[in-house]
Amino acid sequence: MADRLAALFAHFAVRAETFQTGPLCGVNSLEPQAGRGQLHLIREGDVTVHNAGIPEPLRIAEPSLLLYPRPLAHRFVTDPNCGAQFLCAHMAFEGGAGHPIAAALPPWVCLPLASMPGCAPVLEQLFAEAEASHCGRQLMLDRLFEVLLVWVLRELMAQGRVESGMLAGLSHPRLRGALVALHDAPQRDWPLEELAAQAGMSRTVFANSFRDVVGCTPGVYLQRWRIGLAQKGLREGHALKHIAADVGYGGEAALSRAFRAHTGQSPREWRKEQSPAG
Repeated sequence: MADRLAALFAHFAVRAETFQTGPLCGVNSLEPQAGRGQLHLIREGDVTVHNAGIPEPLRIAEPSLLLYPRPLAHRFVTDPNCGAQFLCAHMAFEGGAGHPIAAALPPWVCLPLASMPGCAPVLEQLFAEAEASHCGRQLMLDRLFEVLLVWVLRELMAQGRVESGMLAGLSHPRLRGALVALHDAPQRDWPLEELAAQAGMSRTVFANSFRDVVGCTPGVYLQRWRIGLAQKGLREGHALKHIAADVGYGGEAALSRAFRAHTGQSPREWRKEQSPAG
């Protein structure tokens, strides 16, 4: 079976930066940071989590993982004396909220560590590195948090925790074949019949299933994927004519029309806005 996550991570990187490896006591607030989410491990202790815009607090009473794929202000409340044991990392998603994985996830995800038995070796290594003072400790912690994110995505798909969108499609036993094909070869023209064949479904059943599960038509999904790749190329400074060829448009004019329809801006306007001086 083709790797469902390979193209996503190959095109859109995620980088972790560990910032907490010990107890947090009392009230601790984390403000949103542009383009970055957080991944928290609560090793021990009771925690009440207040998420911005969500009236009902989240109460955590067992070792758990808490993922924020997009910037969201949140506050931890723990015992002011005993606190709770945390390992925390900022997660920088390339492209920010436009990162396909960050965009596909809910505002926050909480998983008890006991529900992820296959991840035990990674968690054990993370905890061991956090407690030690070996050379390369920060680097090891950062890379292990990145590995942990892949485990989280595996678990969410395996447990059916994502009900719609791209990850729901990648969880589907048939639709995932078509999505992987689109991710791997966005430059191709993809007639509906060929995508249906990738999924082992009839044309009509495939079209209806794709729309119901992913939330849009295959054609709209392909255009969004192509524009996301074009934005990546623009951030990296590539020439527009080369980007157009790479993502399946006949030339700069065709890419510019699709880009403006999707973003409301021309590629050059968008690139100027993304630059530090923009």
